[in-house]
Amino acid sequence: AGNHSMHPLKQIDYVLKQVKAQQEPYYSAYQQLIHDADSILKVPHHALVDFAVPGFYDKPEEHRANSLALQRDAYAAYCSALAYTLSGQQEYGEKACYFLNAWASTNEKYSEHDGVLVMTYSGSAFLMADDPLWSNKEKKDFRKWVKRIYQHAANTIRVHQNNWADWGRFGSLLAASFLNEKKEVAENVRLIKSDLFHKIATDGSMPEETRRGGNGIWYTYFSLAPMTGACWLVYNLTGENLFALEQDGTSIKKALDYMAYYNKHPKEWKWDKNPNPGKNEVWPE
Repeated sequence: AGNHSMHPLKQIDYVLKQVKAQQEPYYSAYQQLIHDADSILKVPHHALVDFAVPGFYDKPEEHRANSLALQRDAYAAYCSALAYTLSGQQEYGEKACYFLNAWASTNEKYSEHDGVLVMTYSGSAFLMADDPLWSNKEKKDFRKWVKRIYQHAANTIRVHQNNWADWGRFGSLLAASFLNEKKEVAENVRLIKSDLFHKIATDGSMPEETRRGGNGIWYTYFSLAPMTGACWLVYNLTGENLFALEQDGTSIKKALDYMAYYNKHPKEWKWDKNPNPGKNEVWPE
């Protein structure tokens, strides 16, 4: 558990102390987590043999409907595993195993235009739900699924230009951490450094995302979420602080400040007259 790259033992211990002392916002967040985990206990899995997701702009309704199978199950596994880690109640850990095992034993591929992307960003929650209650066989089967399906998807898109690459690198780091593949960790660090200051302009905007017009604010978030997640993973895995990278005043911090400002003041967004600041959904936002 101490080697978990998303929630290292030091972080878990700190949160547990805050919860025990009923300190906010930790205590309320913990109560919400347990409430969600309780609601998941009787929920069945939705694992698919073929995770087929058409392009969002071609078939938006089918895209959303097909994506939900993975999004709901991955979040359920992550929520349950975290609830088990923080509460110690075995029923939550067993439920996390249930979802992880269902996809490892059922899912054989992803397909259609957005299958590779949605597998990477929604499936990331499975890789945050590493569960100590697994039997050796269950963990071995899940490792096979990670190697054959999840890591393959993440590594396929990590070389793209826009947010696809950011999700690919985040997912690839999660997989490399789980599989203990140090060369893959190093390759993702190289990729992040290779285009960071191409992705972020001098004013803090992200050209690959602002060009999305009315959805540019949301797509900026959609790029920065995995980018910051990846830097956090790298820090926990290697000790290297990619958040500190700066070039001519440009940094991840500047991009985050830019997004935060226009999320609060969307009418000032210069890239479109009617910007959409986002959906504010529980997961993954």
